[in-house]
Amino acid sequence: MNRRKVIALAGAGVVGAGAAAAGAAALTRDHEPATAGTSGAVDFYGERQAGIVTPAQDRLHFVAFDVVTKDRDRLVEMLREWTAAAARMAAGRDAGLIGAVGGIPEAPPDDTGEALGLPPSGLTLTIGFGPSLFRDADGVDRFGLAAQRPAALADLPRFPGDALDPKISGGDLCVQACANDPQVAVHAIRNLARIGFGTVSVRWSQLGFGRTSSTSTSQATPRNLFGFKDGTANLKAEEESLLREHLWVRPGDGPSWMEGGSYAVTRKIRMLVETWDRTSLAEQEAIVGRAKGSGAPLGGKDEFEEIDFTTKGADGQPAIPEVAHVRLAHPDQNGGVRLLRRGYNFVDGSDGLGRLDAGLFFISYQRDPHKQFVPVQTALARNDVMNEYIRHVSSGLFACPPGVREQGDFWGRTLFG
Repeated sequence: MNRRKVIALAGAGVVGAGAAAAGAAALTRDHEPATAGTSGAVDFYGERQAGIVTPAQDRLHFVAFDVVTKDRDRLVEMLREWTAAAARMAAGRDAGLIGAVGGIPEAPPDDTGEALGLPPSGLTLTIGFGPSLFRDADGVDRFGLAAQRPAALADLPRFPGDALDPKISGGDLCVQACANDPQVAVHAIRNLARIGFGTVSVRWSQLGFGRTSSTSTSQATPRNLFGFKDGTANLKAEEESLLREHLWVRPGDGPSWMEGGSYAVTRKIRMLVETWDRTSLAEQEAIVGRAKGSGAPLGGKDEFEEIDFTTKGADGQPAIPEVAHVRLAHPDQNGGVRLLRRGYNFVDGSDGLGRLDAGLFFISYQRDPHKQFVPVQTALARNDVMNEYIRHVSSGLFACPPGVREQGDFWGRTLFG
């Protein structure tokens, strides 16, 4: 008998009672999603980069680039141009000063035009620098940055069960575009790729929809493609003391250019949705450790109540099984570490065998991925019964510097000087 059958049997005694309580809770507690500002502009300039604690938008276009030039000055000039374009697009303007239709007919426009007439839609653009920017795969320091590489940007270890495709992993640079209109997010990435032509090339990209975490207390908890509420205990923008402890890089953590920034980890996680859909509700809830309807922890009544891992079911077994996802990922089981999650659902067509190529594009931000993400993922990779239903197929790690404070400043100035 495999482990998921075991925990289904162990949790069966509490699932029925938990589901009944969850249904009642769902009827009595109402968390309306925030709708204000979905078409407005998010400030581009500030102490921190937008798109990290910004209330998570509904759409994502994430791209990783390889730097194809060996000229440091050319790379810095592109970053200046990118920053200026990003600030304009975040404000709802064209990427270039001339725009999509303002130039002479004989010359290519400096904006691609598909966002003409659309509002800013909460667009945020967030940049990160990968380990290979500091030393490439051959160990070459192309841009004189090796001494500036933070210890926290050391390559992630290989986790049990990883099935990573190198073609959709890594990258010298990344840009995360989030917006409430997919065309606005795609427009932003398309124009940065256009501006960077000859300096960078797209290594891989990912479209996402339906955020899978809330980054503000004003937002309702969303659901992932397994149908469960995801990210109930996520860090929130309003929890400033927790953000200082777990999210933002502090003086003394590493090179000064990263102070006030954060580290992004990306993982493309394919969900075997057809197999999951043939699994009983009781077993699904035991695997996750929460009621599917309300999101309440098994043995509890409310989504947001503190989880009590000592609660027993009617059969005397733990209400939340020892290998349930929520138990293994909980801060109490991982030395108190917390992450700010900002992932999205994806559906990339089918796999040619009649199955959806679908899942979660996981993004987390943290002060030090090796002290936060790595121990949590190690515990999940070794023991999480949910691994029978998922496959990690890509991975990325990026250092996201502090924000651009004013016009004339640019992405990466603190790194390149």
